[in-house]
Amino acid sequence: MGARMAVTGGREGWTRALLTAVGVGIGVAMLLLATAVPGALDARQARGDARDDLRLGEQVAAGPGTLLVHPVDNEFRGTPVRGRLLRPEGPAAPVPPGLTALPAPGEVVVSPALRRLLDSPDGPLFAPRLGGARVTGTIADEGLAGPNELAYYQGDDRLTDTSGATRLDSFGGGLPGEGLGPVLMLLVAVIFVVLLLPIAVFLGSAVRYGGERRDRRLAALRLVGADTTMVRRIAAGEAAAGALLGVAVGIGFLLAGRQLVPLVTLYDISVYASDIRPPTALLLAVVLAVPALAVLVAMLALRAVVVEPLGVTRRGTPVRRRLWWRLLLPAAGLALLLPVAGLREGDGGVTRWLVPAGAVLLLIGTVTVLPWLTDLLVRRLRGGPVSWQLAVRRVQLDSATSARLVNGIAVAVAGTIGLQMLFAGIAGDFTTASGQDTSRAQVQVQFRDQPDLAGVLRQFGGADGVTAVTGTLSAGANAGSPDGPPVDVRVGDCAALAEFAHLDRCVDGDTFLVSDPRDPAVVPAGTMLTVEDGSRWRVPTTARPAQARPDPAGWMQNAVLVTPGAVGPRVLGPLRTTVYLQLDPADPDAVEHVRNAAAAIDLTTPVSVLSSTIESPRFADIRRGLAIGTVVTLLLIATSMLVGTLEQLRERRRLLAMLVAVGTRRSTLGWSVLWQTALPVGVGLVLAAGFGLGLGAALLRMVQAPITVAWPVVAFSVGLGALTVLAITGLSLPLLWRLTRADGLRTE
Repeated sequence: MGARMAVTGGREGWTRALLTAVGVGIGVAMLLLATAVPGALDARQARGDARDDLRLGEQVAAGPGTLLVHPVDNEFRGTPVRGRLLRPEGPAAPVPPGLTALPAPGEVVVSPALRRLLDSPDGPLFAPRLGGARVTGTIADEGLAGPNELAYYQGDDRLTDTSGATRLDSFGGGLPGEGLGPVLMLLVAVIFVVLLLPIAVFLGSAVRYGGERRDRRLAALRLVGADTTMVRRIAAGEAAAGALLGVAVGIGFLLAGRQLVPLVTLYDISVYASDIRPPTALLLAVVLAVPALAVLVAMLALRAVVVEPLGVTRRGTPVRRRLWWRLLLPAAGLALLLPVAGLREGDGGVTRWLVPAGAVLLLIGTVTVLPWLTDLLVRRLRGGPVSWQLAVRRVQLDSATSARLVNGIAVAVAGTIGLQMLFAGIAGDFTTASGQDTSRAQVQVQFRDQPDLAGVLRQFGGADGVTAVTGTLSAGANAGSPDGPPVDVRVGDCAALAEFAHLDRCVDGDTFLVSDPRDPAVVPAGTMLTVEDGSRWRVPTTARPAQARPDPAGWMQNAVLVTPGAVGPRVLGPLRTTVYLQLDPADPDAVEHVRNAAAAIDLTTPVSVLSSTIESPRFADIRRGLAIGTVVTLLLIATSMLVGTLEQLRERRRLLAMLVAVGTRRSTLGWSVLWQTALPVGVGLVLAAGFGLGLGAALLRMVQAPITVAWPVVAFSVGLGALTVLAITGLSLPLLWRLTRADGLRTE
């Protein structure tokens, strides 16, 4: 009977069932998506491992089944581009996954995303990096990490095993991933709590949509003879039926939404629709847990009311809420978190169980305390404009319902504040100074064997967005015999050499002996040097000592700095070219033009963008995952609050229509909806800020980091709450105008 009541009752019943199904469906879809994310990332990693071509330390002999591969990875406007140059050494050379045949010299096979880029107006800015190769095919899905990855394979018959290329006889393998330390494990554990707990809170609210009408229906059943046990069974059946319908809607949302997944790229990560597959065990767990949660919430809700044949006593004066038991959960959470101070290697058990449990209890404290705090505040509010009085009176009558709408955003904000405090506190442990000086140069380019320094400088100097360029030629040498102390010989004009040493004065023809203060081995003037290719060159007796200076890339070493007038470059044999460039900050594509200029000289030359800091890849990945999850969770919270607001308006349609009938302006009702949403949101944000700061302080104490308050994060959370209120109010106005029409006075 309860299941039939959930889906019958005409348009009113179906509307109620639809709202519940949509609300529960959104939560179910998010839970299923969360369970599918690890599998999607594993599938992405598996495709990456299948095409792996790194062979560190392995020696493969050339033969009919070998292939030379040279990586030419770069970026385009901040997006990574994976490139490979290929040269088969025999007819049985391996073919990368996603290709049916190896591209011939002058041909290139590109990913679908790169083909779209080349066909777009931005294509001419990237095309020079392909060296004029002709696009002859597209990489299939199994050869790409994701659908929006920029990647290509290009044939090149100039590759040799001495030019930096790798010889291999098969693709696949992959390097073992870097392990997570205890601090990063703590981050991952808390992130899962912060992202999944709001979804569970939202599900608990969604299954209670239409609660007032349900109680009135149950009162009617009491009138025709149903006892208390029957009423509870009927309520359980109705809740379970609505939840099962929501589960079906949620699976439908997931199936429909995953078709849009390939269109989205978040922080350079994209996956295929087929990657979004929740594990069967977790899918069954969600399908069974959600109806069970719905029944549990329905039974708990019935404890707060007495359903009698003549009505529901909840409409009377509510009982004043007690505070002491509401503080037990956050107190228990702090009790679990505070004793854990100083995470160490091997604390996996503590990190895996104690920390998430403490974080869950502390964050749930916002859910238990919020109704009490909201009730305490609104009981003392009096007077004000009509719209304010309508909103305050509504919250006074049923502050629990208003608090339920805000529970999700309160939990999410509290968790976000705590996590951001933790991130700020430990960022220094995973972010180190690189020593690179970006005020002197923003880009470094190093050519393996390019003795024409003047031509290289002209090529870069003519690139758009380049304001200054300096370069040197260098070769490794040994003092005396080939086994003597190593020294770097660098040739360049005075301006270029000044990047490597403090020169008192310099004219063409000078030579300088530079010593690293950390390794003060000076090559005396007149020393005979043995260069890499075996040629010999004597340091001029007029060479002067100079104090070493870190170059823009942060390196400092023993060197002999030589101006062109002191030595002919050809005497030194094979030379490497190092170029430093300064870019115009007003030209966002300046580095792209530099990459094109480097490709015009040598396709295999990497372009390094200098940065003052270096961040741990694992730490960056975790922060990126948090950003992705936060975006999705915030969308869920905003949607849940909107659905809840619309459901509340439907419950009050007769009251709203009556208010308009007796002369209340619709604009007044619109403002009342705004205040009615803003009041609990404001209280929830204040409470969330307090609990979030407490969570952040506890987590920082665990990692023995100084406790600092992330005030910008707190301010951002408050601003986000204000924007959410405005958005929900604006989206609910069309339904409000429709519900206040004269036909809303009809009743049966």
